Amino acid sequence: MIRLEKVSYSYPDGTPALENINLAIKKGEFIAIIGKNGSGKSTLALHLNGLLKPQKGKVIIRGMDTRDISKLPGIRKLVGIVFQNPETQFVGRTVEEDLAFGPENLCLPPVEIRKCVDMALAETGFEKYRYRSPKTLSGGQGQFVALAGILAMRPECLVFDEVTSMLDPDSGTDVLERIRKLQRKGKTVVYITHNLEELHAADRIIVMDKGRIVLEGDPESVFADPSLQSLGLTLPSLIELAARLKTCGVAIPWEKTSSPHSFAEEICQLFLKT
Repeated sequence: MIRLEKVSYSYPDGTPALENINLAIKKGEFIAIIGKNGSGKSTLALHLNGLLKPQKGKVIIRGMDTRDISKLPGIRKLVGIVFQNPETQFVGRTVEEDLAFGPENLCLPPVEIRKCVDMALAETGFEKYRYRSPKTLSGGQGQFVALAGILAMRPECLVFDEVTSMLDPDSGTDVLERIRKLQRKGKTVVYITHNLEELHAADRIIVMDKGRIVLEGDPESVFADPSLQSLGLTLPSLIELAARLKTCGVAIPWEKTSSPHSFAEEICQLFLKT
């Protein structure tokens, strides 16, 4: 669905942000992009729907080149981005008005706009907030409204750039679970974060450092790679604990490291066997 070919981009001061990035994202995939601050994650995100154009190489979305200005409306209909701070995306006086903004820009007829808004509210469970001002919502609620605003344009791919970093743990968990449900319904998800605790269910993890892709694979293989911590990334606590137990002869299956409950359940089962 998305293909990056030898993409390079530098900031106005000449600092390289992306260097020779080659990446293919399949339809329906949940791909996570991780790396410490300044690794190029967010710059890469902005290339995925043409908000930034590569200075070298090309980005192709469903056969459309992001450098072709005439293709940008179609590209942005296919790929929507949800940013870290939801307030940057609010434009309406009410949640309903805010959600209608995107479909209106797509020049949809009023009846179709109403259907898009109703669908997005139902998808996020936010029907009761239809007439609330977005500015009166909590951080977690605001992220759901920002997500609904993108869903109202019916994109096939959703890009999330550090969307839980400003939220409390419970709100972050709620947002992440909604994202996972959308992926299970067929949406392509690109999830950008520096928090490895969130990525157990990803199909594939891309690790970036200094504008380059330095590691790629499924979560189990990436988390097992010894170079990960040298890149300034902290292993999920349960995976680190499982690694330490393994050195003591206690093997915890990978799937049991997905949650504290499943991990504790496995430990109890092991004790019952001894």
